[in-house]
Amino acid sequence: MPNAQSPTVRHRRLARQLRQAREDSGLSMEQAAAALGWSRPKLVRFETAKTRPKPSDVEAMLDLYGGDAAVKLALMQLARDVRKRGWWSAFNDVLAGSFAELEDDAAEIRSWQVQFIPGLLQTSDYALALIRIGSPEESEDVLLRRLQARMARRTILERQSGPTYVVILDEAALRRPVGGRDVMARQLDALIGAARKPNVSIRIMPASAGEHACMDGAFVILRFADDFDPDVVYLEGMGGEIYVEDVGQVTRCNVRFDRLCDQALSEDDSVALIADIAKEYQQPDESPH
Repeated sequence: MPNAQSPTVRHRRLARQLRQAREDSGLSMEQAAAALGWSRPKLVRFETAKTRPKPSDVEAMLDLYGGDAAVKLALMQLARDVRKRGWWSAFNDVLAGSFAELEDDAAEIRSWQVQFIPGLLQTSDYALALIRIGSPEESEDVLLRRLQARMARRTILERQSGPTYVVILDEAALRRPVGGRDVMARQLDALIGAARKPNVSIRIMPASAGEHACMDGAFVILRFADDFDPDVVYLEGMGGEIYVEDVGQVTRCNVRFDRLCDQALSEDDSVALIADIAKEYQQPDESPH
């Protein structure tokens, strides 16, 4: 089911392991809730990651369930880490934390973008042009704070343990002169530079491809190092952020992304097309004024 806000990776992992610990103890949901003095819905919320338990709640559950002492210590540490503040907390006045946390924990990010260059690959001038047009009512100080947050996000690709980033861009995103010709020329040069990074793959869906598997909009798939942490699909639009965690829906998104990869240009051909379009932006603007 789509959710307005997705629990973080650590939170989902904690919920899953608490449920497993209860099941290993042989207690039913009703028996455990009664023994803890809680309502059944409270325990359900903890086990389905709808509510973040306090460390004292986790300790009470683990004392009841028994089991290996080392496992208990590890889960208590995980319960504390669930509430740990990351880099995004410095920007909580302008940045929703959920996506930033998931993105920060991801081992692989698969992104299909139609209208614009994705945030992790944006230059500051290009990003500011998008931020300004998207939030015209905001003060300059707020716009610059949003820009700072977006530039901070980009650093995850520079980390030694940074995620693999697989991007498929519609050709239209390259030809829309966001911020003007000079800004766009620099943005495309930056794309070419990003494509040289060992953990970044940039592919272009050319206009000549005609119809393709994902004509109904952009999406991002976040995949995690632990096989037990299921993928999350992120969608963003006028109605806000949506997180899709249903296994069937996520699987369909991955299949469609794979089909996009089959239709898109190769990495080398994509870089060549980006370079050709960048040269067009570097030519004098001959349109009538």
